[in-house]
Amino acid sequence: MSMRMEPVKTRLSGPPPHFLGLTVMIVGVLLFGGCGREDGQSAGFPFSGRTIVLYIGSASQPPVESIIDQFEQATGATCIAHYGGSGAMLAQLEVTKRGDVYFPGSSDYMALAVEHGLVDEETVKPVAYLVPAICVGKGNPKDIRSLADLAREDVRVGLARPDSVCVGLYAVETLEQAGLWEAVKPQVAAYVQSCAQTAQAVSLGTVDAVVGWRVFAYWSPDTIETVALEPRQVPRLGTIPAGVTTCASDVELAQAFLDYVSGPQGTAAFATWHYLATETEARQWAEADTPVGGQWALPEDWDQ
Repeated sequence: MSMRMEPVKTRLSGPPPHFLGLTVMIVGVLLFGGCGREDGQSAGFPFSGRTIVLYIGSASQPPVESIIDQFEQATGATCIAHYGGSGAMLAQLEVTKRGDVYFPGSSDYMALAVEHGLVDEETVKPVAYLVPAICVGKGNPKDIRSLADLAREDVRVGLARPDSVCVGLYAVETLEQAGLWEAVKPQVAAYVQSCAQTAQAVSLGTVDAVVGWRVFAYWSPDTIETVALEPRQVPRLGTIPAGVTTCASDVELAQAFLDYVSGPQGTAAFATWHYLATETEARQWAEADTPVGGQWALPEDWDQ
């Protein structure tokens, strides 16, 4: 059985965030011709009885959970999904040499996977786009209006670990580019291990603000709201890529999942959770020449 999460539940390692609100319902004919199944092993499904292992950055967990459900129903396949920080997922893939699809939360970690020979570069596809933002508690009780406010002595800041979590890397890059990292660093009350835990920290009031993804507010609309960055302060537009690993035990099924998640069904599921489907949509939150994807090197002394 796959490890799945409905939009209002989580099965993450560590404390889960509160993903509230939307239940994904996509109506129409599913890929591969199936419209539903009672038994995944039944005849007539193209991948009955076959299994793939997925390593997924938790930046995309809510929509990917629903995509996995749809894919399994359409194909008869079983998807075993592991969620967590993109760096932790990459390390698990590298150590075990077992897994079929790597699905990190940013291009940075996909580039590392390709460099380490863990993902076939020719299979890599962009699935959705992300925009960094300041995320605060509902009602913005500390009246945080800008990145500069994160340096205030009365503000507790939370960040994902930038050495293992994509959103943490983007957070430090954002603050560095704005010339605020050294000023904000003393206000960091917690470093957490995944995107999901980053959203949870502000949702539960453990911290007053995080530098996270704009989409966090749609994960938990009753407890989180976002403060948009000035377009010039967005260092890069984030991409969520996916690719087939070089140690895949079922390349055909892995490629079929990749085609599905980057196709109309996957796009619809991401859109339901307010992820951005195209670069054009993402650019509404940045400047015309803001880079897309790529890599940024974290300073070795970031935590000193």
